[in-house]
Amino acid sequence: MSAFVRASASRSKAVSTGLKALAFGAGVLLLASCASGNGGSETGSGNEETSSPAADRPADGVFSVGTILPQTGSLEFLGPPEFAGVDLAIADIEAAGDAFPFSVENNDRDSGDTTTDTATLSAEELIGLNTDVIVGAASSGVSFTFIDAVTGAGIVQISPANTSPDFSEYDDDGYYWRTAPSDVLQGRVLGNLITGDGFANVGIIYLNDPYGIGLTENATEAIEAAGGAVTAAVTFNENETQFAGIVDEVLASGAEAIAVIAFDQTASIIPELVNTQGFPGNAVYFVDGNLSNSYEFEPGTLEGAKGTLPGNFASAEFQSRLLEIDPSLTDFSYSAESYDAVILSALAAVQADDDSPKAIRDNLESVSKDGTKCETFQACLDLLANGEDIDYDGPSGPITFDENGDPTEAYIGIYQYGADNKYTPLNAEFGSLNE
Repeated sequence: MSAFVRASASRSKAVSTGLKALAFGAGVLLLASCASGNGGSETGSGNEETSSPAADRPADGVFSVGTILPQTGSLEFLGPPEFAGVDLAIADIEAAGDAFPFSVENNDRDSGDTTTDTATLSAEELIGLNTDVIVGAASSGVSFTFIDAVTGAGIVQISPANTSPDFSEYDDDGYYWRTAPSDVLQGRVLGNLITGDGFANVGIIYLNDPYGIGLTENATEAIEAAGGAVTAAVTFNENETQFAGIVDEVLASGAEAIAVIAFDQTASIIPELVNTQGFPGNAVYFVDGNLSNSYEFEPGTLEGAKGTLPGNFASAEFQSRLLEIDPSLTDFSYSAESYDAVILSALAAVQADDDSPKAIRDNLESVSKDGTKCETFQACLDLLANGEDIDYDGPSGPITFDENGDPTEAYIGIYQYGADNKYTPLNAEFGSLNE
């Protein structure tokens, strides 16, 4: 499951001139669509402004980004595309030159997983560095371990991959945001996908954390609404290593299809389910936490299996630009959401003419909606320079934040595995979380 490990968990960097030449010399533009906000009058998650240690921290002219993303742990395979998305955004910001009125700093840290305290230590370090915006974590469970420390310090936290519904009304003083939609939407699409494929009796194997629980609840609701039934929903903890009993229980329930809601534990679940028990691989369903091209299964193991992943398909142009940042990429999951998290934060600072976390918080919703659409970071800067409101729609989709810091509409991609155990896109479902 491991794809690429960062050379240093505490590396501080800016993108080099040579890298910028690679990223921009070809003149490739993102297929994004930008628009304009409400002039900075809206505030983050709709909560009344309260005092916090950094609430009145003045702008210092440095747009300081930190990342708490997986370099190790059960979601390590998601790290490379997420880091690449952040690095590409930093490169685009620096390429704007003096049109971006702040200098840029980026400090990377590891998130680990919920079996370690890596993320909390990383958060402490980034808070101490007067970071303006922290991108991460990927795991909802990991984010819950440090969200209070970050938002309590008056620092913007914006996750590219947190999907637990529990964040929507979390008490964060408006400092928590995410560019991935709540699992209310992904669960709906997953349930409809399974029943739409003709399966009435569904088993679910799921991780016992906010992500796994929320996704299971919403998928179950969709399955039952379509006339199907969840015959068994069996949970496991993140440090689980033996899955024979869990698989036996789900199969004994009469499940015709099985949704596996897990992280890297999938590498142990699938051989037990398919190779040992003989369950058909084309009746297995994945989600964003385990949709990976890094599995080392026997050829054909996953042939026909399907999975869901929040976000629109990464375009060929966007993938090409990411590969210039990291040529070793094999997955692109949440790369666009990571890119958009940084770009939105930078645009919020420009609109406010203030790089402090509070100013970024107070302008994030505005730059995501209700204005003139633009397609690149530079195009958005040009509109802001002309006094126009902007509505940024990035490579991950329309975003359009609500008062809770959630995207109100989004794409959920549907993918299918071939005989080589690699997935390719089938189609994308667009949905609103306000339905």
